[in-house]
Amino acid sequence: MKPVPRAAGENRATAGPGLSSAGDALAFVRRHGVVVVSAKGKGPNLVEAIAGAPVKGSWWGHPEGKRIFSVLSAVTASDEVLVCRLVDGKVTLVHRRLWPALVRLADAFPAERIAQVLEGHTASGRHVSRALAFPDWVPAAVTQEAEALDADDARALLAAWLPASDKTGRR
Repeated sequence: MKPVPRAAGENRATAGPGLSSAGDALAFVRRHGVVVVSAKGKGPNLVEAIAGAPVKGSWWGHPEGKRIFSVLSAVTASDEVLVCRLVDGKVTLVHRRLWPALVRLADAFPAERIAQVLEGHTASGRHVSRALAFPDWVPAAVTQEAEALDADDARALLAAWLPASDKTGRR
């Protein structure tokens, strides 16, 4: 299955019930392959899908903020999801099925975009974020899958997310 890119303003969650569980949200990530957490712009937006409508301002202040946090926390903790900054430097979720393609084409992306983002809180409650550099987060099985994957097939899977200079280039 190919990722489903979204032009700005397209395919936003419509008003109505949002994704009701972590399982639904994980299925959303699985289906799309690459989703932004809450940024506006390119790609499906998980927070809007959870809320069931576009979110104005910070989702923390949204009436569904606690539920959004709970669902989002469960999804980002999943072994099926890489949290990185792939799309325009924004927090992005990449489903496991696309990791071999991402690894195969790693040279096409700035290193900071494919580093794993690890977020947490200090004992005092302050939010902290750190990055685990690529390829330190890559499981051995994914590396093997990437080595067996044809570069053209990998480009086809990630075409919407590749930097413009590598969309048709050969590596």
